[in-house]
Amino acid sequence: SSDLLLLSAFYFTYVAAMVPAGWLAERYGARLVLTVGLCVWSAATLASGFVASFIALFLLRLMLGLGESVTFPCMSRLLAANVPTARLAEANGIVAFGYLIGPAVGTLVGGLLMAHYGWRATFVLFGLLSLLWLLAWRGTVARDPGRDAGAGKDGPSFREILRQRGLWGTALGLFSMNYSYYLVLSWLPAYLVSERGFSLSTMATVAAGAYVINAGAALGAGWAIDRWIARGHSADKTHKTIMATYHLLGVVCMVGIVELPVAGAIACLYFYQFIVGVGSPGTFSISQTLAGPDASARWVGVQNTCGNVAGLAAPVITGLIVGATGHFERAFMLAAAINLLGLVGWLWLVPKIEPIAWRRPSANAVP
Repeated sequence: SSDLLLLSAFYFTYVAAMVPAGWLAERYGARLVLTVGLCVWSAATLASGFVASFIALFLLRLMLGLGESVTFPCMSRLLAANVPTARLAEANGIVAFGYLIGPAVGTLVGGLLMAHYGWRATFVLFGLLSLLWLLAWRGTVARDPGRDAGAGKDGPSFREILRQRGLWGTALGLFSMNYSYYLVLSWLPAYLVSERGFSLSTMATVAAGAYVINAGAALGAGWAIDRWIARGHSADKTHKTIMATYHLLGVVCMVGIVELPVAGAIACLYFYQFIVGVGSPGTFSISQTLAGPDASARWVGVQNTCGNVAGLAAPVITGLIVGATGHFERAFMLAAAINLLGLVGWLWLVPKIEPIAWRRPSANAVP
């Protein structure tokens, strides 16, 4: 249907542009690429509040995906280049708090705005706020436009990165995590309203509370992981234990959301958001540790491309299941099963979590 097409349009460009965004971040500087991407995203968000046709909304959704595609490759490049490995989990926890608190604010404020003023006001408000933030961010680019530009030229080739089993382990792990996350992100409002009988304003409050828990858990987990490892515990065992626990508990939460009474379902929803937050710092600090500063943007570009195929699949598959059955039960059960793939990725495919000794190009090698 047209609604599903609009829902998925964002991910068409978001997924397709992720690998090029990683290359651009290492070649021309992550600060510059991030600025351009955020400009595109902000302009598309603002314009969405004024258009009326399906074609225009579809094109703007494509622009949103293109603009946002730069975020994680650029963020990984900046963190890997500027943060010691021993502080990467904490740094990723801080970043995760920022991008996870967004859905909380968006759901609460957006839900209340839509209830009183309609959906257009939501896009206009967030588009304007994003443009205002860019005025402050622009100063960091002006002061230091290209300090990290070209760093990847002396690093591993893209072919060598693709040969790493660990890359495909992090990609499979992220896909498994994202499938449940995008199901909840895309369909939670509809589920709470249609299946649980919540009003729009109550839905916004409940969903926003879940996302606040998510963001707070990410911030706390990043800090705790680095402190735990600093006390002499194995970084490899620590990260892998957390990721395995995340996926096993994710199965329980997906089942509980649809099978338990309202109070139990909300408890499972909140606990699920908590474990998503706990798993968030490791999702990228593992990759940044393995890849290092010269390859982290391209590595995370590939990882996020594969992981965010779930953003294409989960909303559409869920919509088809709900359309065919009239209920969400089978959709959440499928998400529970897909969580088990994460165990394969993080535990079996990802090697010991330590910097990879990349082969450096020989000075006499033919380009």
